[in-house]
Amino acid sequence: MGVAVAGVKKGGECRADTRPVRTEPPTGDAPVGRYYALVRNLFTNPLRLPLIAPSILSADFANMGAECRQVLASPRAGAQPVASSARVLAPDSRDNPWACPGAGADLLHVDVMDGHFVPNLTMGPDMVRGVRRACPGAFIDVHLMVTDPWKHAQPFVSAGADHLTFHVEALPPGEIPGLARKIRDLGVTVGLAINPPTPVEAAMPHLEHFDLLLVMSVNPGYSGQAFIPEVLAKTRLISEELTPLQRLEMDGGLKPDNAESVLEAGCDVLVAASAVFGVPPAQRADVVQALRGTRKPL
Repeated sequence: MGVAVAGVKKGGECRADTRPVRTEPPTGDAPVGRYYALVRNLFTNPLRLPLIAPSILSADFANMGAECRQVLASPRAGAQPVASSARVLAPDSRDNPWACPGAGADLLHVDVMDGHFVPNLTMGPDMVRGVRRACPGAFIDVHLMVTDPWKHAQPFVSAGADHLTFHVEALPPGEIPGLARKIRDLGVTVGLAINPPTPVEAAMPHLEHFDLLLVMSVNPGYSGQAFIPEVLAKTRLISEELTPLQRLEMDGGLKPDNAESVLEAGCDVLVAASAVFGVPPAQRADVVQALRGTRKPL
């Protein structure tokens, strides 16, 4: 077992990342998310910023494997994808809509809803397990919109999740740091999400305990909602307090015509559902590139 050490905090203070890193394959009932395929953690060790994370909530569920491989594959034919082991799909049939260059996204975002914390009911661990089989090297970012995050944490990590985010609204403030530690002990990174109506002050005391902060730009529950621009003020305040090892993610209503304002507010992980999966596969590379904006890569 090795130790990951990296990062310089704003102002020059060094910070060590001491999460355990396994270098051997999983055995027995070991959590798949902790060991599987030596997946690079794109939140603590990104290859480039901003990161684009298509949300599979808007993918074609009948063809989920093909959808995930296509959005992660490089838009250049034959090129190695930046963030996963997916490959450009071979053009084996002119009737196959995925037989085109990939979209070049960085990771996959999985929106989990329990029907209690939010009214909708979506995906369980078996979806993550299937996505992991289809894309062994993909980084899988699981967003838990659930009333009891700890109840769901172990099943999703065992299924292949690399990162779990839970909501500040789901727990009393005093329980949030402890849950972050428990999830990190499963071998994944951990994030904290905040809904549009929730004051930013609810999240600010907890920033140091998390690898990622997720600012929701719609009220969670359904894809395809309109972006709420007022959340950008909240995003700017959070951005000023984060270190280079921490990511700031936005989810909800993101599309090319508002991506630049999101990036300017300090976000470096953009989640997009219908903006990516709502267009034909051959057009998705243009959408992903537009979402990246004009920022220079790392």
